[in-house]
Amino acid sequence: MSTNKFWQGILLGALAGGVISLLDRQTRTSVVESCKKGTKEVSHYISHPAEMAEKIKAKTSKLRSAVEQVSEDVSFIAEKVEELRDVTPTVVGIVKDTKEAFSHDEEEIPYSR
Repeated sequence: MSTNKFWQGILLGALAGGVISLLDRQTRTSVVESCKKGTKEVSHYISHPAEMAEKIKAKTSKLRSAVEQVSEDVSFIAEKVEELRDVTPTVVGIVKDTKEAFSHDEEEIPYSR
């Protein structure tokens, strides 16, 4: 029962906010224009359903290709991360060997002034 009152309160609050916002002339004008534009578009697509179907297909195709591209990018990044995991120990070994070689060379070179 309290959940019902909660949602009822939310709905009444939204309605009250909407009514109060319509007291402003600019807001009323904007709402009326938006409603007219929306009504015009809906009636157009009701008269031309094939056009709406084509737009939906085009958007779906774009979304599908975007998802495929993201998937390929994620796979590429995962592959590069795996390569780095494989290469890192080798690079660390080379760096250690180089450091040891230079530190041994410094010990062998006599210091003179």
